[in-house]
Formats: sequence, structure tokens, C-alpha cells
Amino acid sequence: MPLRLLHTSDWHLGHTLHGVERGPEHAVFLAWLLETLAREHVDVLLVAGDVFDGANPPSSALEQWYRFLAEAWRTLPRLQIVVVAGNHDSPARLEAVDPLLRALGRLHVVGAVRRAGGAPDLDALVVPLEDATGATAAWVAAVPFLRLADLGPGAADDPVGAVRALYAGAVERARARRAPGQALLATGHLYAVGGTVSELSERKLVLGNEAAIPADVFPDDVAYVALGHLHLAQPVGAREGVRYAGSVLPLSFDERAYEHGVVLADLEAGALVSCRRLAAPRPVALASIPAGKDPAPLDAVLDAIAALPRRGDGPESARPLLEVKVRLDRPEPSLRAKLEAAMDGKEARLVRIATALTGTGRALGDVETRSLAELEPEEVLRRKWEREHQDPLPDDLLALFHELLDDVRREAP
Repeated sequence: MPLRLLHTSDWHLGHTLHGVERGPEHAVFLAWLLETLAREHVDVLLVAGDVFDGANPPSSALEQWYRFLAEAWRTLPRLQIVVVAGNHDSPARLEAVDPLLRALGRLHVVGAVRRAGGAPDLDALVVPLEDATGATAAWVAAVPFLRLADLGPGAADDPVGAVRALYAGAVERARARRAPGQALLATGHLYAVGGTVSELSERKLVLGNEAAIPADVFPDDVAYVALGHLHLAQPVGAREGVRYAGSVLPLSFDERAYEHGVVLADLEAGALVSCRRLAAPRPVALASIPAGKDPAPLDAVLDAIAALPRRGDGPESARPLLEVKVRLDRPEPSLRAKLEAAMDGKEARLVRIATALTGTGRALGDVETRSLAELEPEEVLRRKWEREHQDPLPDDLLALFHELLDDVRREAP
């Protein structure tokens, strides 16, 4: 009997884009996802991390998550849901789902790798998956985002080796339980070698001195690997069955050209038969003036704004979001006022202004001015380091910085 999976990741519930709440957009996505699960007769929903945008999501995001799970159980009682934590998620918070939903036996949430007697509890990562008849059709090694602490003592010396060993052990536990004709699957939330990274809303997940995990960490007999973290949907290398589903919404203006959606994977007799992408709705458009990466003179930006459509009667939450990138010959104190005046009565909402000054003899990218809120913590660290040290920032220091940053994000109120 065939087994149909729907692979999704990087929902980032609770996300805001330059001060704009994305809750209405996520509500549209979750409604579409429920409809898709029913229409496509999906057996298993795999969520490969970053359900939330932060370790302490707002109550509205938690409500969306719990409401989705409850509605899926009510309308699709045979659907199995397997969720692993991403680097943005709090493992404990993600695992603390409604006990009633857990008791139903169709929901499996893995926030972190537990340890028993000093060794990882690999059995807790292995989940059986049933086809439409109720027969076991596959086993998944449900591995969440891995921190050095999850990998045990000595992992910092050889993080890739430690990751490889953990996956090998988890898959071996699943393999030992597999009967003929049943598939092996795995999940991961990581940066795999060969994946394309969005410049503004992702970072390479650093483990020790390594920034990326090679795809051969996943054994060849694993039929499908559901990955999360990279927001651009893509297979990894030449393996069609090792792929990122991508984010469900553009999480920065840099991602506005991405094709956001989910992946449907069909397996039969233990092997991957087909993969196809389904495009998710995009209820709010993102636009940039100018459309390319380089900024434009103020007069050209104002002319482009003048050509934008006038405001219609639709809801505020559905209006497009706009960024403008302006090149200035000299400081322009009234820049915001001029842009906001030009935007009066326009359908789009101006949410970001990026400026670059000319005349210094340096590349525009070197002098782009951004507020501190727009800088990623790693960029702040790198700028500070480069200002005071001649040598490049050491990888081991960067790894410790991200470990500390993840701890702060989990503990922030």
C-alpha cells in the first residue's frame, strides 16, 4: 500500500517583518494546509522544525499552533503528525502540547535528543508510520536540530563525526525494526553542504569548526530525508529524496522571489516513487523599489512610487509590503517625510527604507546604513571583531557565540 507524506518546515509562527505581524498570513497558510492534507489524502505530515519564530512565541502564535493540531485531529483523525524542533524553537515548549492530543497517539513531537546513562536515547527518535490501511509502511528517525550538548562529550572536536554517528545510530534502530517493503525515513534541521542560503533571514548553523553537514550523513538506504532551516525549497546535491521544503512565507524581502510551499512525497514498497511541490498561497505580496539589489536615486524612487496603484477597499492585512532602497549624494534629513508623503493613498505599505551614501570612494555595500534592529547578532559580532583584530573571527569562538545566543533566545521572556 502506498504511503503519502507531506513535508513542510519553517513556519515561523509569530514572525514580524519590519514591525508587521504575519499572523493573518499564517492563518491563511494553515487553513490551506488542512485543505491540502484532506484533498491529497495525506497519511503523514512531517514538520521539519522552526514551527515558531522564537523560543518564547506570542500567545497568538501558540493559539494558531494548538488550533491547527486540534482541527487536524477533528477533521483528519487518521493523519499522523511528526514534528521536530528547529533552532528557533524551544524544545520544551514545543514538546508541551496538549496532553489530550498526545494521548491520541497520532502526534509525535521531538524537541531534543534525550540522554540516558550518558548516551543519546535513540529509541525515542524512532517513530512508526502507517499507511491508509493502518499497516506500518515506514519508520522515521525523527532527529531535531542538534546542539553540541545533544551530541555528548567530545563532539566539539569532531562535530560532523558526532552528527554522522547519531544519524547512523538512529537509522540503525529504525532499520532493525523495519520489515521487508517498509521504508526508512529521517528528518533534520541543519545546514547541509550545497544548500542555498537566504542572505537576510538565515544563518549557517555552526557546530564546532564546521558550518555545514555533508549529505552523506544520511545513509543511502534512507528513502526520504525531510529537512528544515533553509528557506529556499531545494533538493540537496544529486539526491532527490534529500530535500528542503523551504519556508511557507517569505521571511525577508530577499526571499520574495522564492517559491514557497510544501512537498508531497509518495513511497511504495519501501522506495521513493515521486516528489512534487505544491505552492502555498501568498496573501500579502512583497515589493521592492527598485526591484534589483542596487539602490536608486531619490528622484527615481519617487517616480516609481507615483506609479504604484491607488489604495483599494481590501483589508489592511492584505495590502502589499514595500521596501525602498535609496542612493543619496548627501544626507537627506527629510527622506522619510518625502517617501511617506509620496506613499499617501497608495495600496502598498512602506515598511523598510534602506539608504546608501555615495561619494566616499567605497562600495555601496560598505556604507549602507541600517538600524541596529536590522542587524543580525552575528553581523554585530563580526563588525566588532574586525574593528579590533587583524585576524579573522575564529570558528570556535563563533560556535560558542551561537550556543550562547540560542540559550538567550530560549530563556528570553
